[in-house]
Amino acid sequence: MAEKDIPGGGNRRIKDSMFVDLFGKDINAKENFLSLYNALHGTDLRLEDTKLEPEMIDGAVYMSYANDVAMMVNGQVVVLIEHQSTINQNMPLRLLDYVTRIYERIIPARKKYYRSRIQIPMPEFYVLYNGTDDFPAEEVMRLSDAYIRPEGREPDDATLELVVRVYNINVGKGDALLEKCVALRQYSQFIALLREAHRTGKMDPLSWAVREAVRKGILPEYLERKSTEVFNMFLMEYDYKDDIASQREESLEEGIRIGEKRGLEEGLKKGRLTGLEEGLEKGRLESMRLMMQKLNMPLPQVMETLNIPPEKRGKYASLLS
Repeated sequence: MAEKDIPGGGNRRIKDSMFVDLFGKDINAKENFLSLYNALHGTDLRLEDTKLEPEMIDGAVYMSYANDVAMMVNGQVVVLIEHQSTINQNMPLRLLDYVTRIYERIIPARKKYYRSRIQIPMPEFYVLYNGTDDFPAEEVMRLSDAYIRPEGREPDDATLELVVRVYNINVGKGDALLEKCVALRQYSQFIALLREAHRTGKMDPLSWAVREAVRKGILPEYLERKSTEVFNMFLMEYDYKDDIASQREESLEEGIRIGEKRGLEEGLKKGRLTGLEEGLEKGRLESMRLMMQKLNMPLPQVMETLNIPPEKRGKYASLLS
């Protein structure tokens, strides 16, 4: 997942994203995760018969460590899944860190000194890639690929190995996996809509993508229920390198181009889209508060950054006072 340092925020890492929420934190996360697990393994486990325990690392405890999604399945397997919009060849090393922290938490330290062998859940490692660079549908990364080998040593001499399976989940590239998991397919379809919005110059790309997704039946229940959270997650987490390349070198203040939903109210006076509009409006207000609190930005600068029209700035100032 993309990580961004917040100016004035002590190098704080932003780890919440729509992907992490869908498969790790939302009220339907376990159902979505199990669907993904079944797609990866060719199984048909049912939620009512399967014990799923979230094993995400708490960044507040481990500071520099915060993984995307990890679940223990039936007490037997710990599945670690990272979402990436840029390919990172160091993912085996990073996932080694993550699984070590998870084992530290779930295995009492004293048991490591037992004379008899203790049983530990088997780890599995996955990276789901949805960036715009060309990448095969599936690839394998190995920790041993990074080893400095003394002269005469063979690759098979490595006594520590970690294998990561990398899947391209872009629509049209990872369809074999996407067809097996509805939540993953619809997430990828939503990202495709968001990219289309940026590519075609929509005035408010995120709002347009949310409305279009709901219209097409892409994550409709989730987007209607969490439009505010989605707005905030993408405001702080969206990876401009892949999808807004022309803005990559701009500062955070200049790079956030979500803007006001000009004309969105027209034609949306009734029905569920009105609820989306209200949610997005609430999300904009919460984002403004976040920028003021976490980025230490004065309200006038926040409004300028978000392209709030002058005629609406008084309204927002009163709401935020």
